[in-house]
Amino acid sequence: MFYAFYEAQNSTLPLSETPLVIWLHGGPGSSAMVGNFYEVGPWRITESITLEPNPGSWNNYFGLLFPDNPIGTGFSIASSPQEIPTDQQGISRHLFTAIAQFLQLDPVFKHRPIYFNGESYGGKYASTITNFILKRNAELHPSQRMNLVGVVIGDGIIEAVTQAGTEPANAYYVGLINEKQKSELEKDQLEVVRLTQIQNWSEAASEWRRVQDKIQNMSGLTSLFDYTRKDHPYHYQDWITQFLNMAEVKKALGVNESQVFETSSIEVRTALEGDIMKSVKFRVEELLRINTIRVLLYQGQYDLLAGPVQTEAWVKTLKWEGIQDYLNAERKIWKVNGELAGYVQQWKSLTNVVVLGAGHLMPADQPVNAQAMMQDWILQRGIFGNSPSFNYI
Repeated sequence: MFYAFYEAQNSTLPLSETPLVIWLHGGPGSSAMVGNFYEVGPWRITESITLEPNPGSWNNYFGLLFPDNPIGTGFSIASSPQEIPTDQQGISRHLFTAIAQFLQLDPVFKHRPIYFNGESYGGKYASTITNFILKRNAELHPSQRMNLVGVVIGDGIIEAVTQAGTEPANAYYVGLINEKQKSELEKDQLEVVRLTQIQNWSEAASEWRRVQDKIQNMSGLTSLFDYTRKDHPYHYQDWITQFLNMAEVKKALGVNESQVFETSSIEVRTALEGDIMKSVKFRVEELLRINTIRVLLYQGQYDLLAGPVQTEAWVKTLKWEGIQDYLNAERKIWKVNGELAGYVQQWKSLTNVVVLGAGHLMPADQPVNAQAMMQDWILQRGIFGNSPSFNYI
């Protein structure tokens, strides 16, 4: 499995105690190099296919690892289509092996605090691998366990059918469609629900995309990722593709020059088509119930796909003894450098953040605020201090 790694630049902790954040990118078959070169890595790609320093890099205080996951994605090679996983458990087995091998590269890596960050569909990767590691840890001697501390789900696709059901009303209340169109779309969404209920997973995913396309056609939007963008905002994929296919870049990365990089693999997406609509909400519930793993959810305000409305829809149905206390908890105003940045709500191990002025790829839209969020949440500073009832060990 191919990965990029950056060590922390300004950590005041010993290297063996410096947190390691593992970035799992969203979209079945979407390369982690998008997160690396467009969102949270130390360098950001430009339209001129050059790199510039990222003011919001997440390796300021933490180590940062970007695995191209699952195999077949980006520079991670699958020897055959049959080797590509088709479900979350298969992905977790490969990912666990890759991370275990990485941690063995240097003795100081062995017990570093580990946080998984899953963006979009990557939220499914993050919640599943976290549970996978907890189960493995229970079978291992304490000296062999991974020091898993937290999981972050950014604009996550966790329970697609529930999230999909909010999209017509969300589009209506922000003024993108009228009531007649809203009613039409809600009828269409019933088919997504029906197909999910009978476990026709691939057809349900296709129907969901069809409804998304219909919302875009009705509203004139080019993407549901950010309803404030009138043009297509995601040319970065072409820029990253050009950059990573340069011979000198491949040489620097240790990649065979004949290997062609693509930001998204059709083969991987096809393999995971039947997984998109399957819920992993129960994985999040498992993490919350043990009350030792910290869970951070964040969403960009302008995201119509997996933003604040979509996230609240599945969160409020969590089967967790703390859910009512969480829903009744104060929603606090969050500021960065004295400026309004968003809102924070938390109870026990669960923290939820709505980030203003951002879409689906929140760290790209608000890099400095995203960096501040991660640093303060991991270091438990200010508004992100833990509830006294959290059993941190």
